[in-house]
Amino acid sequence: MKKQKLIKYMDKPLLLMMILFSSIGILLVLSASSVAAVVRYNVGPYYFFLRQLLFVVVSFLLGFFVIIKIDINKYKGIVKILLVALLIVLASLLFYGTIVNSAKSWFKIGAFSLQPSEFAKLILVLYMGIFFADYVKEGTNQNKIWLFLTICGVIFLLVAAQPDLGTAIIIAGIVFLTFISIPMKKNNLISILKLVAGAGIVIIALFLTFSSSILTERQRSRFEFRAPCSRYTKDTGYQVCNGFIAIHNGGLFGMGIGKSTQKYLYLPEAHTDFVFTILVEELGVIAGLLILVGYAYIIFRIIKISKQCYNLRNSIICYGIAMIFLMHILINFMGVLALMPLTGVPLPLLSYGGSFTLTSIISLFIVQRIAIENNMTKKRLEITKIVGK
Repeated sequence: MKKQKLIKYMDKPLLLMMILFSSIGILLVLSASSVAAVVRYNVGPYYFFLRQLLFVVVSFLLGFFVIIKIDINKYKGIVKILLVALLIVLASLLFYGTIVNSAKSWFKIGAFSLQPSEFAKLILVLYMGIFFADYVKEGTNQNKIWLFLTICGVIFLLVAAQPDLGTAIIIAGIVFLTFISIPMKKNNLISILKLVAGAGIVIIALFLTFSSSILTERQRSRFEFRAPCSRYTKDTGYQVCNGFIAIHNGGLFGMGIGKSTQKYLYLPEAHTDFVFTILVEELGVIAGLLILVGYAYIIFRIIKISKQCYNLRNSIICYGIAMIFLMHILINFMGVLALMPLTGVPLPLLSYGGSFTLTSIISLFIVQRIAIENNMTKKRLEITKIVGK
């Protein structure tokens, strides 16, 4: 089918939000990173802006010219290959990865870096959609559930071993929240929950027993997150407290575009984890609230498309992608506001990051492909109903 006809069936409100948030994100990265690019990284002021622009453009081109053309039915074979490749790549990271912020989570490829754990979230959601659609259709098979739990567990452990416990917890949260949305027979659900609970108890017991050796000193210090401004001179309070200062500086209407003071190296990760505080400082709390409303609307549209699906697989995939966005948004805001330990989680479509930007936009184009299939099926059924009459 021609691309123009496929676009006609896309969810237009979601597409508009994708373009709007990606554009805001590019401008935010420009404002938040220009000073640090020159002073801290010894590159040009537009370095991170141009890279983010490239990531967004490439993601949209892939989305429009590749992703929306691929029938979701074809994902079954693709996902199996991706899962095997993911496990190999995550294991390879432990030996050949590049260390960034004390975690060996990256592969250096020329001038760019690749973070495989970001792709793990989307691959697992696709896998869950395919796996549980077959599982619900075929009935109880505990061996298959053990296979599913083993794959998820291995991915969790490989990411946690980098060590990137924050991303590992997000992966576990996405899998759990997606799983509880799946309609199952009561007996099957109870059996699976028992297995999950048992695995969870074992993991928690191991964590409590070996936490001193599992967690780095930097990770342990993050659990000291309350009242950050009382520890301004320490790593555990400095960044979050400066985020508070940025929000306070912004007031209701902001200091003006480009006029943030906290981006002058007070916030070490201003263009990634703390990009929201720069937005509030420059545009105000009202703009920040509008961003929250926008995120809520994006998640609402994804869940609405999920409910309109004509098969369980597509519904699970959409819901899982909604959970990816929800987990990132909640954990980022709660960390920035000192409601939980800071984990270095970026905001979808707004924060700088190649792997994260690519997976965020591609995941939304997968949702768009599902919306296309929903609308095409709906139209076909309507025509069949009219012809039948």
